[in-house]
Amino acid sequence: YHADVDWLDERDCLIHLAAQSLASGLFALSFIPRGANQVLPTSGGFDIDELADLIDRYDRVTFFVPPTLLRRLSAAERMARLKLDHLKTILCGAAPIYAQDLKDALARFGPRIWNGYGQGESPCTITAMPKAMVAAAASVGDDERLVSVGVARTGVEVNVCDGEGRVLPRGEVGEVVVRGDVVMRGYLNDPNATDAAFGPSGLRTGDLGVMDEAGFLSLKDRAKDMVISGGINIYPREVETVLLDHPDVADVAVIGTPDAEWGERLVAFVVARPGAALEPAALDALCLERIARFKRPKVYCVVEALPRNSYGKVLKNELRKGFKSYI
Repeated sequence: YHADVDWLDERDCLIHLAAQSLASGLFALSFIPRGANQVLPTSGGFDIDELADLIDRYDRVTFFVPPTLLRRLSAAERMARLKLDHLKTILCGAAPIYAQDLKDALARFGPRIWNGYGQGESPCTITAMPKAMVAAAASVGDDERLVSVGVARTGVEVNVCDGEGRVLPRGEVGEVVVRGDVVMRGYLNDPNATDAAFGPSGLRTGDLGVMDEAGFLSLKDRAKDMVISGGINIYPREVETVLLDHPDVADVAVIGTPDAEWGERLVAFVVARPGAALEPAALDALCLERIARFKRPKVYCVVEALPRNSYGKVLKNELRKGFKSYI
């Protein structure tokens, strides 16, 4: 943590907005030896007014949020009256983040946004995008670098591999594979799952990504979420990024569903901003303008909200199971 995020001492403060079994609790392991403050909100979770009051009360505050909650913080009026000099770092991760969300957060909070990538099998982070790098990418309009999850953290080796576990050249899409002391030894009492999780190059994360020549990793999607339509690989996250640029779109998730002709087709679930009336034709026109025709969704479903787990990740399996009820 000291090498990849911040140097800490007894003046620092970590506010926990989620269960200690998740990322916030793991980050705490770096704060405890330094004698830093640990603050558990009385609400037991995420409350914007309570968080703002705690930031105003304590100094050198750090906290962890997933991208959905970062978006809510950036839009919250209470955050405009924050004692900003009390805020040190906002740690972000656990789900894909979009360029506009990072730009909004930087506009609200300044160069205090850190982005990282990890999973339970390799806690807590695999790669890190330090605050200075996030701010620098935004300042020059480099959206591709801005939404990358950074470079391999200290003590971790990260490669992008093909289906046989062979390391791919820089710039090619493949599965992210990890080695290092933080990688698990295996799943408890489940040797079959353990064998499936490891390949010749290390832990298979199940995430598809690409690494540039400078070593920055960009995630394309979960391997299981990639859509193959007409024999062509389509990454839903790319389509989601385009749809989120529509001024009336508040949230979006794109999935693949079975199709007799194409194998799979794309379906977009879209949440409108308050007071907005979304028209599928306008969304389709935006996609036709920004991405290849074959990547655009065949169906647009306007919904009130997306199903999410307790940590803000969209439950795409729930959408796949019930998508017919939206059509």
